[in-house]
Amino acid sequence: MRNDKQLLVITHLSQLISLVTGFGSLLLPLILWLANKGRVNQMDIHGKSIINFQLSLIIWFIICVPLILFFGLGLLGFAALGLLSIILPIVNALRASRGENPTYPLTFNIIS
Repeated sequence: MRNDKQLLVITHLSQLISLVTGFGSLLLPLILWLANKGRVNQMDIHGKSIINFQLSLIIWFIICVPLILFFGLGLLGFAALGLLSIILPIVNALRASRGENPTYPLTFNIIS
């Protein structure tokens, strides 16, 4: 296994691809994780964290849909989740560059 902090950073930042293309924030990190989890140190930990975060975002967005009927709380939820989906990958990319483990709050542990 090799140490490749740059690839870990790229994997975290690959979640932001949906800002350009409109999709791919789950697919691209999934491909990078599956292709490199046995070859790069810490890739399995970082990849699982990213995939769990992306799947959790999908679940939280689905939860926000019916909350739109309750005084627009769903719209606030959409805005908050949108900000988190931009800020947290950048923060965790910086952590990965320093050799730290990622932390994504409000994440369900779907893949362990």
